[in-house]
Amino acid sequence: MDGTVGRMSDLHCPARLIVARHGEAEYETDTMTESGGSLTALGRRQARDLGDRLVGERVAGIVSSDLARAVQTAEIAAGVLGLPVQVREGLQEFAVGDFLGRAWDPVVFDPMVAAWLAGDLSTGVPGGETGDQIVTRVLKVLDEIADQYRGETVLAVSHGGVILALMGRLAAGSPAVPKDAYDVPNCSTYVLERDADGWRVGTA
Repeated sequence: MDGTVGRMSDLHCPARLIVARHGEAEYETDTMTESGGSLTALGRRQARDLGDRLVGERVAGIVSSDLARAVQTAEIAAGVLGLPVQVREGLQEFAVGDFLGRAWDPVVFDPMVAAWLAGDLSTGVPGGETGDQIVTRVLKVLDEIADQYRGETVLAVSHGGVILALMGRLAAGSPAVPKDAYDVPNCSTYVLERDADGWRVGTA
């Protein structure tokens, strides 16, 4: 096949992104922070298992949030898959705003996430980001990745809150959407596809 024809055909092929939450992590403090976190022994096993699960997926690239727990997860999975890791700003967990240095409060966060999963992303953490703002910054990065890997599969390692917001935007009301704020296990995966018509939830 002529190379030019092959590249043009790629324009009509969806990019397939497997978005994964990082492995189990331990933190320097029990209060909320916007950085830090290092994988536990279990988290490292989860990351290796993630790589093993994706061996048959013909993954062409791996990208990661710039937070340590995500980078560590991506690097361990990358070791299994034999690929380098691209660290990208914009895929990080949502900003905790006024809750920085405070304990997780389900009274605030559970209703917020429930609204996201129902398709209302206008709510957010006081002093932090709304669901809409999270999705806007994350999809900007994922759009660039999709353009780079047209017609291919990419692993993107990110965070639970990011996944909840994305699924609320792309698949509210679908059985594919997590049930609540606690239904995104470490190293769970969610398939997104983007073509000329935009983003959609794909099949595993």
